[in-house]
Amino acid sequence: MSDIFNRSIKYVKGVGEARARILSRLGIYQVADMVNYFPRDYEDRTVLKKIAELTDGEECMVRARVISGITETRPRRNLTISKAVVSDQTSVLNLTWFNQKYTAQKLRTGSEYYFFGRIKRNGMLLEMHNPVVENIDTQRKATGRILPVYPLTKGLTQNSIRNIAENALDITRGKFAEILPKDLRKKYKLSEVNFSYEQIHFPGSFSDMEAARRRLVFEELLLLQLSLIHLKGESVRENGIEFKPVSMEPLLDKLPFKLTDAQQRVFSEIEKDMESSARMNRLVQGDVGSGKTIVAVMALYKAVKNGFQGAFMAPTEILAEQHYKSVVSYFDGLDVSVRLLTGSMKKREKDEVKELIKEGRADIVIGTHAILEEDTVFFNLGLVITDEQHRFGVRQRARLSAKGENPDLLVMTATPIPRTLSLVLYGDLDVSVIDELPPNRKPVKTYAVTDAMRERVYNFIRKNVNEGRQAYIVCPLVEDSEQIDAESAEGLAERIRDNELAGLRVGLIHGKMKASDKEEVMRSFVERELDVLVSTTVIEVGVNVPNANIMVIENAERFGLAQLHQLRGRVGRGEHQSYCILFNQSKSKISRERMAIMVSTNDGFVISEKDLELRGPGDVFGIRQHGLPEFKIANLYRDMDILKDVQRAVKEITDNNLLGINDEYRALKERLDEICNKKLKELSFN
Repeated sequence: MSDIFNRSIKYVKGVGEARARILSRLGIYQVADMVNYFPRDYEDRTVLKKIAELTDGEECMVRARVISGITETRPRRNLTISKAVVSDQTSVLNLTWFNQKYTAQKLRTGSEYYFFGRIKRNGMLLEMHNPVVENIDTQRKATGRILPVYPLTKGLTQNSIRNIAENALDITRGKFAEILPKDLRKKYKLSEVNFSYEQIHFPGSFSDMEAARRRLVFEELLLLQLSLIHLKGESVRENGIEFKPVSMEPLLDKLPFKLTDAQQRVFSEIEKDMESSARMNRLVQGDVGSGKTIVAVMALYKAVKNGFQGAFMAPTEILAEQHYKSVVSYFDGLDVSVRLLTGSMKKREKDEVKELIKEGRADIVIGTHAILEEDTVFFNLGLVITDEQHRFGVRQRARLSAKGENPDLLVMTATPIPRTLSLVLYGDLDVSVIDELPPNRKPVKTYAVTDAMRERVYNFIRKNVNEGRQAYIVCPLVEDSEQIDAESAEGLAERIRDNELAGLRVGLIHGKMKASDKEEVMRSFVERELDVLVSTTVIEVGVNVPNANIMVIENAERFGLAQLHQLRGRVGRGEHQSYCILFNQSKSKISRERMAIMVSTNDGFVISEKDLELRGPGDVFGIRQHGLPEFKIANLYRDMDILKDVQRAVKEITDNNLLGINDEYRALKERLDEICNKKLKELSFN
């Protein structure tokens, strides 16, 4: 790519030092950033109409002559209203500008102009407010064309960013390197790269814009998919451990329940991976309560019976302890040594456990980040399991894996991701889905309510606590804020302790507390020393308190659907009927729709599809957490058809090794190598 793309944005006409600082807030530092800063919408200023054809509310352009002088009034301080009347012989149109007297003063009575704006009918009169004006004899920049609408930041207008984009395109015209081979472009109907950049910013027509967008989305998704496959290939090419078949009967006979069909199917996928010579890199995705832990336990059992050690890493100490207790009970009497390793253990205890791990006398280690410490050395690590993958970066997974000779990797998450997207978000992992719940799980009854129900909700909590149950109340904020009108955990805990729930034992937990204090409060709740736990979303992941059967979520409109579903998953884990109560303070249609989805289904996959539809992928998945770039133009919901074409193209490219043997694909391979080298550099620990 030409050096022009790496030039600082401040040297582009119309920018300079001050504006470059403003653009940096949008992530625009170089010319390349500007041309890749795509419009979020377009304004069609090509529709030319006669005044007699105009209808209320439409945006359009008219060509008309000024037939009156310009009048100006100042009804109050800081407000100037300028008016003019124009005609095109079919009818007349009143023009009104608010605080734009310079635009109005340029007009000359008797001269013809183009006017673009929104029409407002006022009785028999037609008005156009704050119209854009252009002389019919000059080169038209603001009318007669489709104009891009960009996301803005303070200190920047649409006109200024359009000018900068246009100037950046002027100096890069014809200089974009084509990385997609001709045959690929022809097969998938993709436009040429220079045409695409020109037309995505300043399209000649909407069909040109759509063609340009299709090409750029295709390229973005293709590079993402191929780079993930490349990164996955790096780990698959490393030979893994070839585990021998093992009878699972001794373990399965001890279980107090029967595996679901989904659990059996997923374990056989894991078993197949473990027995192959390639290294396992598998994600197990399952809704809250679908029974992922037992599948992990079976994989650990297989590793141990093959003479290897297993490591199981959880994001919090409480979760690690809960896993430890359940795993120890599963392995009771099966001659498997299980040890716990967490940060808060006394140094002497930690050293003792680390010694056992090093000598190979601890078969399975369950713990937190303490497992990653340098002095945790494994004798023969064969299997690494991480729970709640989005809490661990790719780097941490890699660091744990580095403690063995290419151990197999199993990643578990309760964050349901639409099946169509898991390929994109987890392209570096093979994906298994546990898509059914054990038969004994009672669905959580969910209700969306307003403040009018508050007293009844508190009475309901009190009644359940008197029967021996416990409740969560989740708030969006830690402390009261003047800027945001939402319930805070601190404020609510204080209020209900003294008023609505006086006499009950109310605890408080939030992300600003020290880790040790959070652990202590959570432990008190687990051990039933608290009746009600007021919290922020720190309780979203993992902890299992079967006795808690009520989840109240304040300002539910402030959470994404996937997050609401995760929070709801904290209850419904015991024998008692559980309830989720959503306080919705918003009257917006979209908010009502979202609450209706939560009330109507407990299926995490349905919910994540809807969340994707309503909010877009970046918001739903926190794409940065996955170590993936944010999309500049692709929208995984809207572009599903393009994604399917990309997946077909990726299959052809990889099946036929086109990157390796076909000269036409050299430019694509070079771009890919560039991306992957950068990514691998990020993952190295040297």
